[in-house]
Amino acid sequence: MTAPSTMETAAAADVPTELTDGYHLVVDALKMNDVDTIYGVVGIPITDLARLAQAQGIRYIGFRHESNAGHAAAAAGYLTKKPGVALTVSAPGFLNGLVALANATTNCFPMVQISGSSERHLVDLKQGDYEEMDQLAAAQPFVKAAYRVSRVEDIGRGIARALRTAISGRPGGVYLDVPAAVLGSIMDAEAGARTLSRLVDPAPRQLPAPEAVDRAIELLAGAERPLVVLGKGAAYAQADARIREFIESTGIPYVPMSMAKGLLPDDHPQSAATARSLALKKADVVMLVGARLNWLLNHGEAPQWNPDAKFIQVDIEPKEMDSNQPIAAPLVGDIESVLDALAERTKPGRIAAPAAWREELAARSAQNVAKMAERLKADPHPMQFTGALKAVRDVVHARPETYIVNEGANALDIARNVIDMHVPRHRLDSGTWGVMGIGMGYAIAAAVESGGAPVVAVEGDSAFGFSGMELETICRYKLPVVTIIMNNGGVYRGDDVNPLDDAPSPTTLMLAARHDLMIEAFGGKGYRATTPAEVTAALTEALASGGPALIDCVIDPSAGTESGHISHLNPKGITVGNITPAKK
Repeated sequence: MTAPSTMETAAAADVPTELTDGYHLVVDALKMNDVDTIYGVVGIPITDLARLAQAQGIRYIGFRHESNAGHAAAAAGYLTKKPGVALTVSAPGFLNGLVALANATTNCFPMVQISGSSERHLVDLKQGDYEEMDQLAAAQPFVKAAYRVSRVEDIGRGIARALRTAISGRPGGVYLDVPAAVLGSIMDAEAGARTLSRLVDPAPRQLPAPEAVDRAIELLAGAERPLVVLGKGAAYAQADARIREFIESTGIPYVPMSMAKGLLPDDHPQSAATARSLALKKADVVMLVGARLNWLLNHGEAPQWNPDAKFIQVDIEPKEMDSNQPIAAPLVGDIESVLDALAERTKPGRIAAPAAWREELAARSAQNVAKMAERLKADPHPMQFTGALKAVRDVVHARPETYIVNEGANALDIARNVIDMHVPRHRLDSGTWGVMGIGMGYAIAAAVESGGAPVVAVEGDSAFGFSGMELETICRYKLPVVTIIMNNGGVYRGDDVNPLDDAPSPTTLMLAARHDLMIEAFGGKGYRATTPAEVTAALTEALASGGPALIDCVIDPSAGTESGHISHLNPKGITVGNITPAKK
């Protein structure tokens, strides 16, 4: 073989080599793995990353605050069963996003936060770089996993690991740190392309052991008062047909947690939601499907629960078992596989809820529904929560495709009981931590990921304040989001008084606040409602318009209770209820 001549070698050297960089590799890796939307806030060093992603066909939704972008990404993960992606700048921007990432982990929503970061050699020696912070170390205690990409050729691997980790097993939040130097690094394009990979089966089915299934069947078959509790994990699983088949074929009554409402219609004859207290107190065998025995279920403890109840738990995470109560029949696996196995191994008619138990719960439900109907009939002035929310319920009842986003103390508690759901995954609320501030982020994600379905965000005036500036985002992208503010002028209620009378009390907000004018400043439509009839008219018009709108519902400032339905969590000190003014 003849060696190349000097002239041939020189000619080859003159041929330009196609190059790529870290920015392009991040975008290419995301596109290869079907990421089609990014939620974020731009700035150094990720502005060009957002520009490039948009130019390459990824939808970019720019927010006013990183927490809200992160909440949107988390909700996107819940709604789609694909990791939602949030993009933030370094240090303070990263920390703002970390709030949402930690909340996503607690709620078991698949989400990846990608943040730019400062130069490693300066950060590690603490030399005082721009926005210096060891972000990987800061994130690790609060997320499912955290990774850092230190070389441009590892970007594909980092993206793949982050996405797989977020969605596999029990979903959660994953942090991916990409230093500025890595984003700007240049390498051969062909070599860069070889570093990218498409995930294969990132969330494989996990089948339960046959003996575990038989154990659960035996417990259910022998139960006198069986009960199924559906959690938001059951909604996330998108095993809707399997869940309905199991409930209806066995006749077992069920209680849905708030974000599981709509898996079966709230008016389903087996729903014990309106007899929840009785159901929990008397059930002898309880099957938890995608629900955890945490504080939202009183940890499974008496007196709220039957102290002799036996629990069956369906969960993909083995460590969840026995976390609060002994689990008599653990069913470790994904929900659809577990329900498939139950159907396959159960003989027809073996599991059947006794008629007496179903009739007892139905009678209690009828009583409670009648009591609620009487409360909803009232039309006092000033307007109460129930009157405003009944108007919302009646309007959206005719549009079951509407997503309901809900946060606040009383606004959340009362709306959850008044507004019934008939479609799965159409109710998004504060979730496991009960945090405020998810409202506008969740609403934006619902509008984006649904392809433009109507969204109604029912917000307490205090809760709205955490993310209210995102009204501009909603208007900028012309999203079909109607925000309804339950405005009683306070945190919990607006009639608290400072004993010294020289400043607002700790729970006082501005009763005269005009939230409707806020959205008009950004080009949306604002309404002010003081009666249920005005709420009905405004919401009907707003939904028909299909554009951004806000309804400021003026509620009686004395309406509401301290901390809503969880006031018992407030510690009681010697000064509670007996606060006296200090001497001036």
